[in-house]
Amino acid sequence: MNAQGRLISRFLDELSPGTLEWIGLRPARKEPMVAVSQTLAIADRGLRGDRRLEGSKGSARQVSIISVEFIRAIAQNVGVEHIPVDILRRNLLVSGINLNALRHQYFKIGDAVFQATAQCHPCSRMEAALGKGGLVAMLGYGGLCAKILESGEIKCGDQLIYLPPNKYQERQLSLY
Repeated sequence: MNAQGRLISRFLDELSPGTLEWIGLRPARKEPMVAVSQTLAIADRGLRGDRRLEGSKGSARQVSIISVEFIRAIAQNVGVEHIPVDILRRNLLVSGINLNALRHQYFKIGDAVFQATAQCHPCSRMEAALGKGGLVAMLGYGGLCAKILESGEIKCGDQLIYLPPNKYQERQLSLY
């Protein structure tokens, strides 16, 4: 974890859990998203059924996450009432948590443990998906990229729980 992540983590003890609302898999580049109610998050790889699973092992972008709250902000920015989550091409939709607070942090969803690595910046495809200005509307609201540190099943309805760095390290030691 970097210095910024360590600084922020000192203030996150009171972060309320969020909820996993939706799981989307991309079977191949430019293919439509496939919504599933559960999947296996595979450490150092990606989500079972998602094209990123075949990508570079250890990638910092094994999973992409966006929040209901961010989608509302994007919709407001483009002047529409509703945006279907699948057109944003993110894997996980969560609610009830300040997603930006999790940048560089550890968290658990279901049986899997993740580390948020960076902001998930929108690509030029968002112009086609959201209309003119779609990419700009998403800036700051594109969500997060994450690595999967521990494999496990995740399913819609699971809580997203922040793991303080010292608790994550203790968890690692207890596995050995």
